[in-house]
Amino acid sequence: MISPTVEREIWQLRACNFTPRQIARYLGLRVADVRAAIAVREEGEISNLENNGDLAPIASCWVNLDCGKRLLDERKEEEIFSSLGLIIVARFQDYHRLLVCTYLVDYCCLGLKDTMGVRVVDKDRYGYFLHSSYLPFPEGYREISLEEAQAIVLGSIYYAARLGFEPHPDFKITRDHLGQWETILPLQFGRQGKPLYINGPYDDTRQIIKILRDNVGCGNFDYILGIG
Repeated sequence: MISPTVEREIWQLRACNFTPRQIARYLGLRVADVRAAIAVREEGEISNLENNGDLAPIASCWVNLDCGKRLLDERKEEEIFSSLGLIIVARFQDYHRLLVCTYLVDYCCLGLKDTMGVRVVDKDRYGYFLHSSYLPFPEGYREISLEEAQAIVLGSIYYAARLGFEPHPDFKITRDHLGQWETILPLQFGRQGKPLYINGPYDDTRQIIKILRDNVGCGNFDYILGIG
């Protein structure tokens, strides 16, 4: 992972309209690493947050249990076979309502697959919203800190960008809701030290495999393809 010092140098050059390839050449980095840093935090995000005033205070953050155990508790990979995590971040709008964003991540390969928000949810309906959102995850869900939510979402995006995958296009809408990423937790993405791709029903599987071969190389990633 790129250090905070190098990341600052990337953004200084980016502010001067250097391209990712020019930045990589100047700093002696891989182009993929530079693009990954840019994918996590678009140019001007921090200044935009400051200019727009403080974000609403955090109400709660949540993650499905399998994702939490795998990434945050460092449970052995053999004990949990999953690649999807659903992170929900809620902020207070006022006493009766919350501002909520959801982030569906593939932390083994593709990064941010889907994101929705910002939506207004009445506090007395928030429990039902959580229950409904986590129905596809029968193992349940648990509360986490904002720093942990940021680490899972932004870390998975960074990991996927290094493999050649962009986050869901709606991330530009929900990125600011996460706030400024200051505490970088050392989470381990992928599986057994390599990317693991598990195809979904709407994936362009051939293109994804091609991207992995081009950017990682044959034998340096694993995949599981479902039928039907």
